Amino acid sequence: MERKRKNGFGKVVLALIFLIVIGFFVIQAFTDYLQAPADANGAKVAFIINEGQSVAEVANNLEQKGIIRSGFFFKQSAKNANLVVSAGDFVLSPAMTNDEIIKILSGESADTKVTLIEGWRVEEMARRLKAEMDIDEAEFLSLAEEGYMFPDTYFFHPDATSETITGILRSTFDKRYSDQIQNQIKAQGLTPQEGVTLASIVEREGRSKEVRTNVAGILLKRFKMGMKLDADATVQYAKDSQKLKNGTLIKFWEPILISDYTNVISPYNTYLNNGLPPAPIANPSLMSLQAVADANPDTPYLYYFHDLAGNSYYGRTLEEHNENVANHR
Repeated sequence: MERKRKNGFGKVVLALIFLIVIGFFVIQAFTDYLQAPADANGAKVAFIINEGQSVAEVANNLEQKGIIRSGFFFKQSAKNANLVVSAGDFVLSPAMTNDEIIKILSGESADTKVTLIEGWRVEEMARRLKAEMDIDEAEFLSLAEEGYMFPDTYFFHPDATSETITGILRSTFDKRYSDQIQNQIKAQGLTPQEGVTLASIVEREGRSKEVRTNVAGILLKRFKMGMKLDADATVQYAKDSQKLKNGTLIKFWEPILISDYTNVISPYNTYLNNGLPPAPIANPSLMSLQAVADANPDTPYLYYFHDLAGNSYYGRTLEEHNENVANHR
């Protein structure tokens, strides 16, 4: 009887050992599966890591784009490898293993860092990209749409083309110009396109969040009343465009002369034409887009003036405005 018990116990032990071995091989096979390329024939794709993104966010994005099989498994592998992600534009492929991807992401990005300033027009962006990346200016300008090239700091792959760059700028704009902001702008009585145009003027006419919101409210009120917007930035844009056309532009956004208000003949000159310009005059920031969304068209003011120190003064009437100009110019 005792021998039978011992034989039975031995069989149980052997069965457990067998199950453990089988389990080990199953786990190893599953691990190898998750570690293996998601698609052995996958093509290379651009993968962007933005400033401040965590390893978990990167892992989820990799899985959503089909570059890896499991974001959870990648996160654990990255943790074991002490991966610290850096912002940049990386070239990855579903044909890479997790370890290969981690190796690429573990180093500082070799991409080119380019800062595109808020309120720049596309020609200014083209010049910066030419200087930093030797991008063909004419090709970039043929693809870029004024107002929709979101200004920010980017990390571009050294081989990035004008098409790739304009695609990234437009994609970033589309994400920032959210449905919520667009719905707020529609509630103001503007189309999303008109909202961008007004935001581009606000970008050039104000600097702080408060001033931009106030300026947006005044311009929106004038627009709804059928008054000319009388925005200096639109005259600057029109004047610079004429200089660009004839090849005499030295510096963008130079101060304008009093005579320019009437002498710069252009549909963009809001001293000569009612309503908004035909299109944006610059590429606005999120702050300016939000300023238009948050604008108060019932503001008591119709005029604004900024002195050289950056202080802003508002007038209800032309007389108040002229007094502000006389006292603070």
